[in-house]
Amino acid sequence: MIERKFVAENLKEFQIEEYLRTVLGKAGLSYIKMQRTPLGEKILICSSRPGLIVGKSGSNISKLTKDLRDKFQLENPQIELIEEENPMTDANIIAEGIANSLERFGTARFKGIGHKALTDVMNAGARGVEVLISGKIPSSRAKTWRFYMGYLKKSGDIAVSGVDTAYSSAKLKTGVVGVQVRIMPSTTKMPDDIIFIDKPQLQDTTTGKVETILTEAVEGASEGDKSTEKKGAKKKAAPKADGEKKPRKKAAPKKKEESSTSVETPKAQVEEILKEEVQ
Repeated sequence: MIERKFVAENLKEFQIEEYLRTVLGKAGLSYIKMQRTPLGEKILICSSRPGLIVGKSGSNISKLTKDLRDKFQLENPQIELIEEENPMTDANIIAEGIANSLERFGTARFKGIGHKALTDVMNAGARGVEVLISGKIPSSRAKTWRFYMGYLKKSGDIAVSGVDTAYSSAKLKTGVVGVQVRIMPSTTKMPDDIIFIDKPQLQDTTTGKVETILTEAVEGASEGDKSTEKKGAKKKAAPKADGEKKPRKKAAPKKKEESSTSVETPKAQVEEILKEEVQ
């Protein structure tokens, strides 16, 4: 019995969300949630244009609360509006905008509508976006057109938890055209992202505190390593170019040995010979 109660409550939430999306189709709805409180049911509506939901002097809000009370038998429904801060990164708003543009301009300008949606999403800071438009566009034969830009994960856990997916439909003369939008926002954390840390840090898993473990000894050791590297670099000689020859050293001139028998000895002998001949 308890399981049936939960299923009935979830079914009622789905029906309320579907009804509000059909009524508020052009208000830029992001998400609709229902919370049960002791005072009644609170319905949270996140939209990019909450002014259209409120209406002139709150006429639309009063009408919506009355319809919810009568159709879904809610005791005290309370509607709370939330404005979307960055509507260009929300897949539901983009899909709804593409469907409304197709209904307004037709299938002749579907390529311009798709490329404009891509540029708007990427300019808002998203990592990647993909738009699929399927139906009888532009001819009578059904076909799927794919528009994509940036980086988008298509498999793994991040493709499920980190990518925002939305579906919408446009009712045209040629038939119903389906619109599927996938957006990877900039807040998605990738498992292969690398963060460079200037100083080594130690994080406590229980408390979450982060402490730097760089000490003076580690700094001194790093400085010593740098000094040794510099000394080793100085010792290494610069490589010489190919074909360059080493300059030869000139040999020092040898000094002539001064001997006792110098030039004076032959002169003295000649003089003695001449004296003997004179005598």
